[in-house]
Amino acid sequence: MPYAWTDPAPKDKLAELRLWPHRSLPQRGFAGVILITFGLLMLPLISVLGTPVMWGLLPFVLGVLWLLWYALRRSYRDGALTEELSLWPGKVVLTRENPRGPSQSWDGNPYWVSVELHEKGGPVEQYLTLKGSGRVVEIGAFLSPEERTGLRDEIERALARAAGYSG
Repeated sequence: MPYAWTDPAPKDKLAELRLWPHRSLPQRGFAGVILITFGLLMLPLISVLGTPVMWGLLPFVLGVLWLLWYALRRSYRDGALTEELSLWPGKVVLTRENPRGPSQSWDGNPYWVSVELHEKGGPVEQYLTLKGSGRVVEIGAFLSPEERTGLRDEIERALARAAGYSG
């Protein structure tokens, strides 16, 4: 699952949830895709090896390879997005670290925060939001619908513990 409850560092923090987008192509696979693509793009050049035609085709082949490399690297940078939900007695904080842009933060009182799962009408299926402090914020929009459904129950239990925590 692309989220995990971690042990909170400060002892007064009750729980901490970290979420990140799923990576379908690991770094090792990235290198493999580039090598395989390079090999497949070079196959047609074998027939024109040593001729002026090769020099005419080579820039286009290398351009395609560079575009693939750039697109995959851009995808990795965009996937550096993380969300962190921290719970203290009487306080909940959601922080979103955007890959290109400022980080966003929202906080509220766990007693008044509600978790809502919008089955229809949201930008994604099973849209998960937190509502409190006069705002509605999304959480885990990059997760699958099944993961968001399971996460809703986990967040509700954690919020109930934080709201009822007496020390």
